[in-house]
Amino acid sequence: MSYVVDFENVSTVGLESSPVSPALAGLRANEARYFRNKYDHVFTTEPADAAGAESVERVARILKEERDIEIASPALEATDFEVEGVRWTYVFYESGLSINVLYTLEPGGKRAVGFKLSDGMEVPEELAAFKFARQRSKLAGTIRGSFFVIKGEH
Repeated sequence: MSYVVDFENVSTVGLESSPVSPALAGLRANEARYFRNKYDHVFTTEPADAAGAESVERVARILKEERDIEIASPALEATDFEVEGVRWTYVFYESGLSINVLYTLEPGGKRAVGFKLSDGMEVPEELAAFKFARQRSKLAGTIRGSFFVIKGEH
């Protein structure tokens, strides 16, 4: 069942099993607010083991092929959509990690993988090589983020 992410009344729906579920819900709401304000897009997620499985597999494949990274935490929710010629794929993990893939459909456009860590979670071992910058969010507290540029075609 899909969930329209509400950034005014933050809910942990679908994320309850995470030890940092309130912070992860805030992170998800922060993303929903960004897409509503910038693109007038309604951010909707699906359970990762149902409709979101294809998105989870896509992110896992890109991480493996680009950097030989395998995420240890189970995926809880995912979404995949296109706005203004950019395909976005998000996966929210039980550990509090959020991964997004920004993939411009035009050749030569921006293509990157972004990592965001929920407030209160440790950096996962598989991402220890990355440096994380901090940003404050009213919805999510302190978000730590990092990224890498995608070099291949996916």
